[in-house]
Amino acid sequence: MMNSIGLVEVKNISKGIRITDEMLKSADVNIIDSGAVCPGKYVTVIGGNLAAIQAAVDRAVQIAEDALIDKFVIGNLGDKVYEAVSGTACAKPRGALGIIETFTAASAINAADAAVKAGVVDLIEVRIARGMGGKCFAAMTGEVADVTAAVEAGAKIAAKDGVLINTEVIANPHPDLWQSVI
Repeated sequence: MMNSIGLVEVKNISKGIRITDEMLKSADVNIIDSGAVCPGKYVTVIGGNLAAIQAAVDRAVQIAEDALIDKFVIGNLGDKVYEAVSGTACAKPRGALGIIETFTAASAINAADAAVKAGVVDLIEVRIARGMGGKCFAAMTGEVADVTAAVEAGAKIAAKDGVLINTEVIANPHPDLWQSVI
């Protein structure tokens, strides 16, 4: 299981491609996800050992200069965050549905990481800016109290950086809603 990841989000695609190349050349890291996202931004998520990820993200920051939107390195990633980011999570509905919506990819992943560390929740997905005008969200399920605590913890992280858009906790979603979310 991958438990260390890094992310770099930049304002333009060409710079993002160059940064991704430099990250891969500067350290022994693997691409988890990399590509253009709305509205013309570029996001690269990498995995590997913590020191290599830190070196690669540091190199990207040097090259990005004023194109840098956001970045992070997480060394002890919360349970199932990797699967939610990579689209391989297999969560089953368990009561409540929680959503944290943000303006940046880094903030959505950081919020999801904080959420799973704050409550007994299963991440459904962390969707990163594709087809959403640059917005991102983390969706989770669990008992109402756990989902509420998790959403509050994740929202606090995103709000600290001024990138929180909205949160919702739905105590008992309609069964048809689960079909569209999971």
